[in-house]
Amino acid sequence: MTTEGKYILFKGLMVPTETHSAESLKYAAEFQVRDDDVFAVTYPKSGTTWMQEILPVILSGGNLTPVQTIPNWDRVPWLEETRASLVLGDRPPPRAMVTHLPYHLMPPSFFTSKAKVIYVTRNPKDVAVSSFHFHKMASFLDDPGTFDQFLDKFLAGNVLFGKWTDHVKSWRSSDLGDRIMYIAYEEMVEDLRGALQRISKFLGRDLSAEALDLACQQCCFDGMRNNTMSNYSLVPADIMDSSKSPFLRKGVAGDWKNHFSPEQEARFAAVYKEEMKGVACKFSWDKD
Repeated sequence: MTTEGKYILFKGLMVPTETHSAESLKYAAEFQVRDDDVFAVTYPKSGTTWMQEILPVILSGGNLTPVQTIPNWDRVPWLEETRASLVLGDRPPPRAMVTHLPYHLMPPSFFTSKAKVIYVTRNPKDVAVSSFHFHKMASFLDDPGTFDQFLDKFLAGNVLFGKWTDHVKSWRSSDLGDRIMYIAYEEMVEDLRGALQRISKFLGRDLSAEALDLACQQCCFDGMRNNTMSNYSLVPADIMDSSKSPFLRKGVAGDWKNHFSPEQEARFAAVYKEEMKGVACKFSWDKD
């Protein structure tokens, strides 16, 4: 692999050395999950930053202080990244975390716990576009080349955390029962308040109408884009250069239509259809 030291190969998956280490991956593998832990699980570029905004607000009963004063990578850290061991150790319950790990790579203690999971899925065409732009602005990732070149890598799974289809299928075939809630990025775009109500109910939190209003204002795209603790403006430009592409770019559904040629759309559709053959769940974008 021509990774120039930018990636670690972990269980066959590419993860960036900027945010991961052998120690952080070991920490994740041995992590002792508690029954009251909450995980937001995503494939990269599927709404992770959004969930880092939403979870603290809901779990605190509508308190906005955590999201306005603590960087998102510390308030809801990635289980597999280097910050996790520094901030999770003495954190009082409930602990909120995000992860990009596929189901089978979660720590053993996760499977025997009662921890809850919110799995966010996003149209993979939009994921590919978002990932392409992220690669352009993040110096710690490979240059994506042209969109056509990047699309080939995306479809082959030669990108962060492997194939989108493998990730989604691993979590859709889990046996977690009522411990897992599935929600689509597109549902959150269409009806954020309704999504927040669903998530609140799932997590056993009953937010007042006033708290829900505040949560909607804070957790909408503009609210996050204007929040220094969430928009990655704290990260030096030599690591993430927002002049090349803002980290929080559009926050919309369907932007792929502005990037895909008819040939690329047909190529993507053929791979997607083959990869998702036999998968029972249907997504709103399957009719696109």
